[in-house]
Amino acid sequence: MALKVFHTLKYLKFQQIYYRVFYRLTKPKVTQVTSSSRKKWIWGGLDLNPQSIFSKTTVEFLNQSGDISTPLDWNCPSKTKLWLYNLHYFDDLSAHDSRERYDLHRVVIERWIDENPPCLGNGWEPYPISLRLVNWVKWCSKQKSIPSKYSRSMLEQAEALSKQLEYHILGNHLFANAKALTFVGAYLDGIQAERYLRLGVDILEKEISEQFLEDGAHFELSPMYHEILLWDLLELIDLANTSGSDLLRNYLDRWKAVAEKALSWLQSMVHPDGEISFFNDAAIGIAKKPQDIFSYAQKLGLLFEIDCKKLITNLASGYSRVALDDYSLIFDHANVGPDYLPGHAHADTLSFELSIGTQRVFVNSGTSLYGVSEERLRQRETSAHNTIVVEGISSSQVWSGFRVAKRAYSKLKMAKFDDGCALLVASHDGYLKQHPKVTHTRKVECLSNRVKIQDELSHAKAACFHLHIHPELDVVQNSDYECEIFKHGIRLCVLASKSILQLKDSTWHPEFGKSVANKKVEISFDNGSLQTEIRMIKGLV
Repeated sequence: MALKVFHTLKYLKFQQIYYRVFYRLTKPKVTQVTSSSRKKWIWGGLDLNPQSIFSKTTVEFLNQSGDISTPLDWNCPSKTKLWLYNLHYFDDLSAHDSRERYDLHRVVIERWIDENPPCLGNGWEPYPISLRLVNWVKWCSKQKSIPSKYSRSMLEQAEALSKQLEYHILGNHLFANAKALTFVGAYLDGIQAERYLRLGVDILEKEISEQFLEDGAHFELSPMYHEILLWDLLELIDLANTSGSDLLRNYLDRWKAVAEKALSWLQSMVHPDGEISFFNDAAIGIAKKPQDIFSYAQKLGLLFEIDCKKLITNLASGYSRVALDDYSLIFDHANVGPDYLPGHAHADTLSFELSIGTQRVFVNSGTSLYGVSEERLRQRETSAHNTIVVEGISSSQVWSGFRVAKRAYSKLKMAKFDDGCALLVASHDGYLKQHPKVTHTRKVECLSNRVKIQDELSHAKAACFHLHIHPELDVVQNSDYECEIFKHGIRLCVLASKSILQLKDSTWHPEFGKSVANKKVEISFDNGSLQTEIRMIKGLV
């Protein structure tokens, strides 16, 4: 365990360690604030969140209902941390039919103010403050008037946030902090609000450069978090236009340029069914739908083209997409993310996902929960993804809920499209740093009616290829070396050369709080080499 901790901590930035210690030793205190007038603009952005507040006491988050009938329920110990965070976000204020629940929202907002005194409980932690403030600002801007206690509470929350900015985490958390300060500063009048606006913009200016890569990807390399951060950026662009802030308008051109690249990257990571691929922490229903993101971008006047190339390679982030007439495939030759922030990384190096038409066929296992548990760890391990496990060990040393110690680094060796065939070759050194001491190289050859996968280890070791099948599809084993997958007009065969193929029970996790039974193929080999062919068969079943 000591070595695991060492190999985790050695990648951290000094400020992450410093602020983690600093925040443990000091607790934020909110100084006296007075109510503030508000600027006269009305938020016109898209309200797309699903309903989550159903009555004064009934709520639902992450496919789990809950009760908030007493003040203690805001911090109910029987609920997970993530569920409680969602309770304090107030996302229902930005739900698609939120105007119909004005009276209910007013009651719950006032309850929150009265029952959550400053700097006590989950609701006063920096991330929930950040998401709640943005929702409150958008909601308040649409009202003819608001009680002074609302603006006073927003200033108190912004003050508490400014004293515990998440420099110990960085990444999407710090971005959310900065967005919240920017929204409050653009909405309220006064010296305090102006200070929050400038602080938020200063952080954003640095973080946008840091967090969005040259190919447009968010640097944590999770399609889900990419959606979240891209939506944040679109709302900041909207805020600059709506608020009329001269300070924000100075950044418009730059923000738009980054957003347009990010939109293009998102397009390359979406399956034909319209939803994201499952690499690293990813699930449907947390972020906005890709089509809603593209629609919002168009409303804001952003220009981005749909790339119709048969092969798209995102070099900076490390993902390639092959789109042929009958199927599409997304291949992961990425690193785990920024070295100092791999919290949302899975040990999924050299995995892939494949769809035929709009039907997903081979899927990584997704993400249904956070926290520290055996199931959370299992979903992050290599065996939950469509790639090779060597001697039962994951390619990167994922542990706890959000930790990575020794980690794989990938290298793309070839990416080309020629004469109707896409060829991708990549390798990683994750096992070289651990006990197996081997390099894994994967060659993916995409032809019109088949995918050939060649896995090579630098020397012979006991290994297993895990291949997860979408739960809507049926699968039968025809022989020791072949299985057949079919349904909905789809039929294909998985063929293993000289290696025994077995079908196993597994689970797929398309949303938080949801596990769906599915099947997976396991192909074991011990000679350092495995050839697998996925053959599409024409005609209806």
